Amino acid sequence: MPFHVDTVHLAQFTEGSERERAEFVRILGESFRDTGFVKVSGHKVTPERVKAAYADVKAFFDLPEATKRQYLVPGTGGARGFTAFGEEHAKDNPVGDLKEFWHVGQDNPPGGKFEGGLFPNLWPAEVPTFKDSILGLYQDLEACAGTLLEALALYLHLPQRHLADMISGGNSILRLIHYPALKDRFIEGGVRASAHEDINLITLLPAATESGLQLLDRDGNWHAVDGLEGEIVADVGDMLSRHVNLRLPSTTHRVVNPSSPDTVRYSMPFFCHPRPEVMLDCPASLLGPGERKMFEPITAHDFLMQRLREIGLIK
Repeated sequence: MPFHVDTVHLAQFTEGSERERAEFVRILGESFRDTGFVKVSGHKVTPERVKAAYADVKAFFDLPEATKRQYLVPGTGGARGFTAFGEEHAKDNPVGDLKEFWHVGQDNPPGGKFEGGLFPNLWPAEVPTFKDSILGLYQDLEACAGTLLEALALYLHLPQRHLADMISGGNSILRLIHYPALKDRFIEGGVRASAHEDINLITLLPAATESGLQLLDRDGNWHAVDGLEGEIVADVGDMLSRHVNLRLPSTTHRVVNPSSPDTVRYSMPFFCHPRPEVMLDCPASLLGPGERKMFEPITAHDFLMQRLREIGLIK
């Protein structure tokens, strides 16, 4: 049977009949279970929102290197602001990835309830519309993620808000990535994004400006999995996989180098994280007779720090 990643229409869950909602939950859960991925249409992340965000992302990464480096924040693991080309690598590959990126998180003003727990955002003064367009995209993707997590909880026979409540006010990250043309910047042995699994609960990826995303199936074969225009590609991260005792395995994926050395690529994955204090600990209701938890409980913060050390963003 040919490899296939299913597509779900989000409005079927938010506005559909009981039968339609049940079918959405089934297809979503089975696609995540079988491939680690799903494609989402019918969401409220508009093409205009995505287009405006990409325009501002390009405007920032077109700035001189010295200007971009003014937004580096040492000692934070790249939690906010700019991370330079080649700084991040996959867990088991010491060669830096061929990308640079910018991180946006919850917009928590000084004195806000998360002060001291999460880092404040940075906004590049050189791109005046950056904050509004990127925050708007962040909020729309966060809402979409919350709905998907509600449906996933139902698939797992958990309370509907079990997973979605974990991300309320959480440490979710919108990563704005620039993959430069290989003729301009290259590291010997490097690829745009080495094979890896995501750290977080789920990841949402609006269509990138160029192809290149591939996933590794359970038989060890690579498959292109780029979404169509208007679709969001979603995948299971290690936090979710751990929390549900591997009922939904995270899937290895990568971004391959293009055939042309002139190709530039931008993408904007939304990494959906719990609040730092949330405990990743498999609910007892998911364990069958005689089944044990495969992982010790750990907070989302401690798991994140462990993985950031493994990928070279903190020492």
